[in-house]
Amino acid sequence: MRTRPSRDYEQALHAAGHELVAGIDEVGRGPLAGPVVAAAVLASPDTPWDTPVADSKQLTPAARLRLATELVARVPCGLGLATVAEIDELGIAAATRLAMTRAIRALPRQPTALLIDAVRLPHLPIEQRPIIHGDAQCWTIAAASIVAKVERDRLMDELDRRHPGYGLARHKGYATPEHIDALGRLGPSPEHRRSFAPLRLALLP
Repeated sequence: MRTRPSRDYEQALHAAGHELVAGIDEVGRGPLAGPVVAAAVLASPDTPWDTPVADSKQLTPAARLRLATELVARVPCGLGLATVAEIDELGIAAATRLAMTRAIRALPRQPTALLIDAVRLPHLPIEQRPIIHGDAQCWTIAAASIVAKVERDRLMDELDRRHPGYGLARHKGYATPEHIDALGRLGPSPEHRRSFAPLRLALLP
């Protein structure tokens, strides 16, 4: 039986004197196309905790959209992304940290402690607690995973309209057989990550 993410991590940091705690997660590390998107969700002792969040991977698209809409209306959220050009230039790990940093900076108030899904941001002088599988355990990280997933899906729908034929709205840029077949027929679009092995190897002379 799956357990629902709790607010235990946030409450421990609040009890330690951190009024504002942000949970951060990202979506889109693995796809062959599109940006990596991060979200930050800000919690205070007054946060309305009754929104029943879950790891975004466990939710249907309709449930994710409903919860993301509710979260954005009730809880301060920040979004950040790293473009395909930044992913190709910096590498996916550094681009992920860049997207997370941008999401934190987009918050209306800045936190003094961070809860992050399995990532550390060493360039930020803020107390941090990376949590393995944090989106399944921690309320703000789970909330961030939902907000980030809905935003990235929306962006991939836009890219599908701009670059038809790849099926980006269906597979969201992941390496499905449909996507690989389309790449073989059409070649990469400007939104494909040329530094990723399937594209890099295909483009070698």
